[in-house]
Amino acid sequence: MRSMYAIYRKEIGHYFVSPVAYIVVALFIFLTAYFFTLYLTDAILQAYQAPPDFDAPSWILRLFLGLIALVVLFFIPMVTMGLFAEERKRGTIELLMTSPIREVDIVLGKFFASLTMFIAMLLPTAIFLAVVWFHSDPVPPFRMILAGYLGVLLFGGCLLALGLFLSSLTENQIVAAALTFGAFLILWALDFGSRGSGPTAQVVSYLSVINHFEDFTRGIIDTSGLIYYVSFIVFFLFLAVRSLDSMRWRRA
Repeated sequence: MRSMYAIYRKEIGHYFVSPVAYIVVALFIFLTAYFFTLYLTDAILQAYQAPPDFDAPSWILRLFLGLIALVVLFFIPMVTMGLFAEERKRGTIELLMTSPIREVDIVLGKFFASLTMFIAMLLPTAIFLAVVWFHSDPVPPFRMILAGYLGVLLFGGCLLALGLFLSSLTENQIVAAALTFGAFLILWALDFGSRGSGPTAQVVSYLSVINHFEDFTRGIIDTSGLIYYVSFIVFFLFLAVRSLDSMRWRRA
């Protein structure tokens, strides 16, 4: 645990000392704020034309959570690309491989550091939902907000774990970012293959990260979705551990 915390502190220091982290967070907040304003304006216009039972706040919330998931696809590769690629490029990975720190502690320390960075990106977006909460009638269900953010956190955790693993395969940050973004697009495309019928569509539907995420945006915390996301995270963290283990074995 102490070794994992040491890795965690080191990575957090790298994130918040580097100007890149602040640029990423600023761009993320700007984009989400911009589209939130568009959604809010559109909802106000529709409220005057829609039936009396039109729930504008819940509609805005679902759109906004979907927007965050889409924007995250572009920003998480920037968060994960240097987790191992930069270590390999600078040669500092040699120090980690020859240290008594276990591979699992290295991977978990880096993963939780990137997850902390992701949470730091998400926190300011709660201000936008607070605007809807205090200035709308009816207010969006609080359970829907909690479930939606839990879904965003799990969704982001999956992408972070995948990006961390892909970063361990190369010493070039650009290559790591490109591989991660390409993998994200493939996962996103699985959602289109899940809209048919038959056993193949059912399998693709279960494998789609977006399909499970949509349940959370409706305020539904489904056990199958939780199991899927946790299993996805554990699987790619395991692959990252194996990748480091093979690296240490080649240097032995």
